[in-house]
Amino acid sequence: MDVFQRLSFIVPDGSCNDNMSRAGGRWSEGPSSSHQPYGVKKEEPEEDFAFDEPSLKRQKTSSAPQGRPTRLPTSGRAFGEDLNMNWDLIQLLSERTGVEQWVCLNISQLFREENTIPFIVRYRKEMINHMDADAVRDVQLVLEEIHALAKKTQTISQTLKKEGVLTAELEQALRNCRTADELDHVYAPYKKGSKLSKACRAKQLGLESAAQALLQSPRTLDLRAWVKPGTEGLSTVEEVSTGVEQILADMIAKDGESLTHIRSLCDNSMVMLQSSVSKTALKEQQKEGHQGKPKDIDKFHLYCDFTCSVQRIQHHQTLAINRGENLKILTVKVNIPDCVKSDFCGWCLNVRWKPNGYTREELMKILRDAVEDSYKRLLFPLLSRSYRTKLTVSAEKESIAMFVRNLRQRLLVCPVRGRVIMGVDPGFRHGCKLAILSPTSQILFTDVVYLHGSQGNREADKLRHLMIRYSCNTVVIGNGTACRETEAFFADLISRRFFQPLDVSYCITSEAGASIYSVSPAAVKEMPDLDPNLRSAVSIGRRVQDPLAELVKIDPKHIGIGTYQHDVSQSSLKAALDGVVQECVSFVGVDINICSETLMRHVAGLNIGRAKSIAEWRETNGPFMNRDQLRLVKGLGPKSYQQCAGFIRINPLDHLNNHRYTQPTNHSDAAGGNSAQAAQEKPAAKGKGKGKTKASAAVPTLPNPLDQTCIHPESYAVARSFLSLVGGSVDQMGRPELRQCVEASVKCQGLEALAETLNTTPDTLQLIIDGLTQPPGFDIRQDFEKADFKRGIVSMSDLREGVVLTGRVENATLFGAFVDIGVGRNGLIHKRYITPDKLPADQRRRSLALGPGEKVEVRVLNVDPQRGRIGLDLIRVLR
Repeated sequence: MDVFQRLSFIVPDGSCNDNMSRAGGRWSEGPSSSHQPYGVKKEEPEEDFAFDEPSLKRQKTSSAPQGRPTRLPTSGRAFGEDLNMNWDLIQLLSERTGVEQWVCLNISQLFREENTIPFIVRYRKEMINHMDADAVRDVQLVLEEIHALAKKTQTISQTLKKEGVLTAELEQALRNCRTADELDHVYAPYKKGSKLSKACRAKQLGLESAAQALLQSPRTLDLRAWVKPGTEGLSTVEEVSTGVEQILADMIAKDGESLTHIRSLCDNSMVMLQSSVSKTALKEQQKEGHQGKPKDIDKFHLYCDFTCSVQRIQHHQTLAINRGENLKILTVKVNIPDCVKSDFCGWCLNVRWKPNGYTREELMKILRDAVEDSYKRLLFPLLSRSYRTKLTVSAEKESIAMFVRNLRQRLLVCPVRGRVIMGVDPGFRHGCKLAILSPTSQILFTDVVYLHGSQGNREADKLRHLMIRYSCNTVVIGNGTACRETEAFFADLISRRFFQPLDVSYCITSEAGASIYSVSPAAVKEMPDLDPNLRSAVSIGRRVQDPLAELVKIDPKHIGIGTYQHDVSQSSLKAALDGVVQECVSFVGVDINICSETLMRHVAGLNIGRAKSIAEWRETNGPFMNRDQLRLVKGLGPKSYQQCAGFIRINPLDHLNNHRYTQPTNHSDAAGGNSAQAAQEKPAAKGKGKGKTKASAAVPTLPNPLDQTCIHPESYAVARSFLSLVGGSVDQMGRPELRQCVEASVKCQGLEALAETLNTTPDTLQLIIDGLTQPPGFDIRQDFEKADFKRGIVSMSDLREGVVLTGRVENATLFGAFVDIGVGRNGLIHKRYITPDKLPADQRRRSLALGPGEKVEVRVLNVDPQRGRIGLDLIRVLR
């Protein structure tokens, strides 16, 4: 069932609500209005289906519900006056993104007002026509590119003005440029060449006028008049001819019209990318004592003799070839067909650079040589660099998109509530590290046991004693060294009912990044008295109790998602991953009184400094009683409060609950979070300044039930009016009787009419309805993918071709998905086996449709025990 339907009842008029949707693997707060912008191209010619075609341009958003402007779509020219360009900013943004102009105008204004993407997507839904977070971010990136283009144009104009070559016509041509390529075309003839270039040296000899004369008045040109005996470069007619040729070649290479024509010729030709083993790698391989290089070459054996069209090459192939080239293992070149050269040379001689009038044969030879020299020495390298750059940028974009989707699905795995959990960091020599955690993530017990030696039986008795003592019936094992041996140990005990009367089960979870986190300053601050190895066991257990709260403590690049993370732009990757972490934390929400400072800093509108100030205020003054008290926090201004308030939950009674566990080293927040420094109720600090006291007096201290919902404080008045209208009260929030009243009112009057009566928008009203009718402690992740708990084990030796198994996707890459089928090695479903007919309808999109955490049914295609590789075929996705 779609999460959109799951989070609120369906109103009769079909209006959109503010509920989360993961349709298509993208984060959405309501129906998405755009296609997945990333496509995976075909790898083999015989696989011809629409699923693998290049992605289409983003469609208009008018098909989205409530698709109407909420601001007049005024001209974007006035909006972008500061750019000092001749085009309309909003119109250009709309053309580049495929989004209506009124939506682009609203998004641009919202970003100018420093609104965050989570806030925009949830609380300004009607202004963006219900676009999802990824679609809004795409518009933001294009908007930044346009601003960068305008800034570069201004810089070029200032440079040319200082040089005294900026004419009115040239300035207008620069301001008319709509892309970076167009700007380069216009600016190319005016760029300063290298002082040592051939054309520059020829110009210094005064041959530029001779080159112009060859084109404008070839009948009167006599190269002998330029000969100066004894002067290098001018001593003979041949040297003068060579200088003229070099100047003409430079003019052709920098001419915008020539560049446009040759690129169009290349676009209509079969341009190939070729890679082979470099001479350096071969020499190193032949030398004695160099054992590392042959292995490195083996890693790139697929690309040692590789040729593929630039239109068909896969993104992961581009990144792999780039890596091999950087390691000096591969030599890469772009092959452009000879027909491009012949067509271009003919066009230059007969059209673009045709001399004005009759031209003698010796002068035509100079022109022909200039055209060929321009192509070979200047244009071909330029085109090669351009193709390599475009392929790399496209591959990096796709790789980052894969990281984003994988991270989102990893963070939104459903937390396991209400269980005492034993986290196990497996090991051989140094033993298995244990950490028993309460249902609220408090550390109850830690120890090290040696399960894989002669002491195994004695350690088993110890495990049974601990599990019975703490009523622990769930074991979480990290998937690192000794994972399968540890799994076999527990599986054997469980099969023999060793832990009776407990019904014990276990699961395997990724421990990627746990060791890095265990020695980080955050872990030291959170668990100062624990050994780093034991901190890893704690982290492994908490990853199942609350994946989001635990994984935000770790750099996303270290939690085992995606591929080629070191081969893409690190700044772009970091920005994208930080953005998706902020979205997930904000949309899930955090309980401000018991969440960790680390989790808090990822809420929209907050940062490290503001999160620290909130934690200090909480420590000094006790728990927050309502959202209004956030205004008292130092450094949290009106804009920050507006952005973060709707994503913060306040349950003032949480701190009064008496826990049966006595070591309060950690707590779990109601919406997914834990902290080693849970807030303790303290009396208000004394001796504060008068200003602070006066400000405190102006803020109410009584709890507000609406603070426990996703309703933004700016809509509280509307929420109260709605409750009065339907005959309910805040005390009934989440109860069936209030839900019945709301359903009856919506059915009778309609959402649109109710919104008009309350002077609000249907989207805001739907959000209010969701907040009022959702049960207390509602978590959007409750029906998302959950951890697999099992009681048996399968070994790799048991696998046979054709065997059908179920598994869980561990990682998705540009070339396929890795699936844990419980045999110690992940199997690979190659992307050619992930076809639309095997996927649910909501996952049939133009990008790899499987992500971490999804359950799948697979068939074993091949098993290679020596290399530890398992090939799988996707049968279906399990729901």
